[in-house]
Amino acid sequence: MALIEPWASADAASQFILLHEDDSILVCTSTTPAGSKVMINGAAHFLAGDILLGHKIARVALSIGDPVLRYGIKIGSMTAGANPGDHIHSHNLKSDYIPAHGRDAVRLRENHS
Repeated sequence: MALIEPWASADAASQFILLHEDDSILVCTSTTPAGSKVMINGAAHFLAGDILLGHKIARVALSIGDPVLRYGIKIGSMTAGANPGDHIHSHNLKSDYIPAHGRDAVRLRENHS
């Protein structure tokens, strides 16, 4: 089942991949510029901003508090809503990992040294 479909002007149809059928996000396989047309579940979406390699976009509409699944496992919760094709990153995703593994933990250690 292809969730990302080719479009006429694209040079690669696989710029975003689905890692697990239950995932709520797609992962970028090469930096994709703003304005790019991405087909998700048969619907066209245009990227509002550049999506960097390894970053995520929403596969489905997500609301505040919704879990974000990657590899079929919850990696975080939404802190803001997102529509399919929207960038999912630290500006709208709260990690569900313990604080010692996040960027804030590094900043805290640096400030207390």
